[in-house]
Amino acid sequence: MSFSAPFFSGSSLTSEKSALLRSLVVLTTFVALCNAQCYVIPRENTPECRDLNGVTHPLNSRWKTKNCQECECGQDGIACCSMVAAPNGYDPVKCQKIFIKETCTYKVVERTNPGRECFVSGWIL
Repeated sequence: MSFSAPFFSGSSLTSEKSALLRSLVVLTTFVALCNAQCYVIPRENTPECRDLNGVTHPLNSRWKTKNCQECECGQDGIACCSMVAAPNGYDPVKCQKIFIKETCTYKVVERTNPGRECFVSGWIL
């Protein structure tokens, strides 16, 4: 399948086609990265970035979200990455992981004795 150059030319795109193309780029990014720890939201041709909640952020700013992500507004758009390290290498039959939202961390404890922590051999960020 080939596309003619005018399809991608910014001057020939109508506002609706341009908005649709941007939406498809964002959707494709989320589908491709749905299991990843980071994602990017392309910046529109404005001096700031608009996040998924519609909030605008100044260029070159950084912030943390309530979902334990650290985001940055750069020239290309918003880049957000998880700050949560997930436990790996523990006994899932004997132990369970518990997410603590206030600290954006996991704790791994025994199922029968939640006051006792389990050994974890690794963490994945």
